[in-house]
Amino acid sequence: MAKHVHLIGVCGTAMASLAGMLRAQGHRVTGSDMAAYPPMSDQLRAMGIPIMEPYSEKNLDPRPDLVVVGNAISRGNPELERVLDERIPMTSMAALIHDEFLQDRESLVVCGTHGKTTTTSMLAWIYETAGIREQGLGIREDGTARWTPSFLIGGVAENFGTSFRVQEGTRPFILEGDEYDTAFFDKGPKFLHYFPDAAILTHVEFDHADIYTDLNAVKTAFKRMVNLIPRRGRLLAFDGSENVTECAAKAFCAVERYGFKEDSYWQAVDMKHEGVVTTWTLLRGGVEFAKLRLPMAGEHNALNATAAAALAAGQGIPVEAIVEALATFKSVKRRLEVRAEVAGVTVIDDFAHHPTAIRETLRALKSAYAGRRLWAVLEPRSNTLRRNVFERELVESLSLADEVVLAGVFKSDAIPVLERLEPEHVVDALNARQVPAVLCADADAIVAEITPRVRAGDVVAILSNGGFGGIYTKLPQALEKLPKAVVAGTLL
Repeated sequence: MAKHVHLIGVCGTAMASLAGMLRAQGHRVTGSDMAAYPPMSDQLRAMGIPIMEPYSEKNLDPRPDLVVVGNAISRGNPELERVLDERIPMTSMAALIHDEFLQDRESLVVCGTHGKTTTTSMLAWIYETAGIREQGLGIREDGTARWTPSFLIGGVAENFGTSFRVQEGTRPFILEGDEYDTAFFDKGPKFLHYFPDAAILTHVEFDHADIYTDLNAVKTAFKRMVNLIPRRGRLLAFDGSENVTECAAKAFCAVERYGFKEDSYWQAVDMKHEGVVTTWTLLRGGVEFAKLRLPMAGEHNALNATAAAALAAGQGIPVEAIVEALATFKSVKRRLEVRAEVAGVTVIDDFAHHPTAIRETLRALKSAYAGRRLWAVLEPRSNTLRRNVFERELVESLSLADEVVLAGVFKSDAIPVLERLEPEHVVDALNARQVPAVLCADADAIVAEITPRVRAGDVVAILSNGGFGGIYTKLPQALEKLPKAVVAGTLL
């Protein structure tokens, strides 16, 4: 029976996806948020789901049948307070996904500190490609394909143009398994609601410093996820991390390691990088499984593809479909996404949230755009980057750039002074390393700083997991106003 479902915090990537899934099932869906920004705000509006801003008790008129409380929502939110006062039925995103969408399906979950979104997108596209090939071969009389997946991704997968799909009549449901907590009333990780039949574990590092006290707490969360996989299931675990090894050690299911080590069941060899294309040979048990080509830069993306290929192969996906899917993969919004090419300057958008992710992004860009000056423009916005716990690692990562521009810490007042990142320290440390770095107050100040200094051929990587004051449009617009003439390599 159709219900009116209201989502508090609807512009989160997973919440927006859930809103679309519920809408596709015929429910009336409304949502609210404090600050809507693309790509999820665009996706919601395209689906006809209204975004009410800001939070207000009036947003619950008429009274919904069910309220989904986002994990960023805490006591004091006016809508949550009304829900509690009036005992309006409420639940969390992860619990509702389990109850409404995972029953009688095969749950394939991608987990890890890094690479979840891209790997989930790759796995979904592999399954989709296998389904299309199967339909073309006419294997089933009813025209359905056993591989065509449902999926939930923490970003917009460009091959699909969406972050979700619910496919009736097929069993695979591919999910990005987030280790962040579930709701104010459920502080466990979201992925504990997904009960995976098979899973990928990419990396395990200290992250989400606002909810995890230390690395051991993070590892405990992933160990609990591993402990949910049934004996008949499989775990694909990265071979280059001692933390992953520890988390996978007591699995009751089969564990297949993947990466570069000779003793791993899935080994990537002969990896080559040519611009934005990566090629390698994938071995399975020491025997060649496939020669793979991925139109993406970066060793980390090749490892993501290796994990997706390995899980898919073990679930019965034909090797031909895996090869074809990876060769035609189009990435994910806000993952090394080219947002503009103006006056010879390439503007890249990447969802940087952790020093390791920043390092791998900059490494990939230096390989893809070899010989070009690379700018790193960083907004410390994630709950980890806003803290000083990784200050040294952040300096190391940003040192890969030729020029660094740092914004002020996002909502710095919300972080205790003794825990707060001091951007001035990062800038001073970079300059001491002979890496030119400056600190700017906000997006407008950054645009004013960069625009007169860039030159044709530069690559500007904008690193943030949020809206960053609209810099993604402000910088290209400022570059458009520059004269087209180039003298001595400098824009005039």
